[in-house]
Amino acid sequence: QVQLVESGGGLVQAGASLRLSCAASGDTFSIYSMGWFRQAPGKEREFVTHITWSGGRTYYADSVKGRFTISRDSAKNTVYLQMNSLKPEDTAIYYCAARKSLGVYDYWGQGTQVTVSS
Repeated sequence: QVQLVESGGGLVQAGASLRLSCAASGDTFSIYSMGWFRQAPGKEREFVTHITWSGGRTYYADSVKGRFTISRDSAKNTVYLQMNSLKPEDTAIYYCAARKSLGVYDYWGQGTQVTVSS
């Protein structure tokens, strides 16, 4: 089992930056990749970005490409999401997730709220 705990959400104005953190514990050696998803009110959860644990390869949704950056600190078992130039449409609950292989994500955090005011 892997446990994930997110932190760093908050209320900011449009154009500001935030950095989210996701600390993993437990069976972390089994992690293949970790990602961030988000769910806005009344909408389905959507993929934001992911990073492979060993190679550090990244992939981004078009909506955040160039503004968001995912990174990892393997020594701390922590993944970060640096969010710049935030827009009101980025308002959502952001979830950290981890998976043991390609395919579905096996583990999820509790989520952290990000609110961007115009």
